Amino acid sequence: MISETRRRAYLDAMQVASWLPRTELPFAAPSRLELLQPPVAEPEPAGAVAPVAEVEAAPVVERPAVTPTVEPTPAPRPRIAMPEPKSAAATVSPSEEAAAEPAKAIEPPPRFSLQLLRAGNVLLVVELPTGESFQSRDPAYILLKDLLRAARLPDKPQQVGDGEPIRWPLLHKGSLDQGAEAARDYVQGVMAAELEQMGCDCIWLIGRPALRFAGEVDVDNCYREVAVEGLGRALAMPGLEELMEQPAAKAELWKAMRRSMPRWHIGS
Repeated sequence: MISETRRRAYLDAMQVASWLPRTELPFAAPSRLELLQPPVAEPEPAGAVAPVAEVEAAPVVERPAVTPTVEPTPAPRPRIAMPEPKSAAATVSPSEEAAAEPAKAIEPPPRFSLQLLRAGNVLLVVELPTGESFQSRDPAYILLKDLLRAARLPDKPQQVGDGEPIRWPLLHKGSLDQGAEAARDYVQGVMAAELEQMGCDCIWLIGRPALRFAGEVDVDNCYREVAVEGLGRALAMPGLEELMEQPAAKAELWKAMRRSMPRWHIGS
């Protein structure tokens, strides 16, 4: 019968856990106290030391001294230089380098709608808050008419061209570049074509998209005149919805309009 320590070692080797009840079970034999003690490693028996056999010394036989012969040293051979293997970085092809470079993030196209209108000799570039053309009872359109009357311009602006708003992006699918720069070129190209036909003394840029894509103007430059390359002088104005939500902005806009009023003709 094996000892308890060795039995536990066998069970541990077979990944068998030993469980002991904490309380005395009915009709069970009493627990052995030695099972509750941690296993103690058994000392290994000292191995028997094998006797060293005595080896009789063999008789020493004297041999005559032999004169060593000196062989001529061979001439050194020239070393052939082996080509060293190129490093992995040097063997990378240009195509692999291009593939290793991270792909540039594609800028999502901006989304906006602009309406071109004419009031006297002023070209209006107005942001459409809803993306659709103005209706006669739209609060934003009513506010625009009030601004025109305050500037002494006709309060019934006329549509320019075919009357359709400029909507961006032009295409919702495809690989055509429709980033911010392409949108700016398109809007300014349409404006330049209309200005050649109608002519104007001033441009009103109303709303953030009009400032950014029609005039390349920062939002911080509102309420002042700016020079748009290739198009002329423009008055930067906040959006109609912003003017309706912030009454204080109307007073600031009125000051800017009074300064720029000599640039356009007084409406009939």
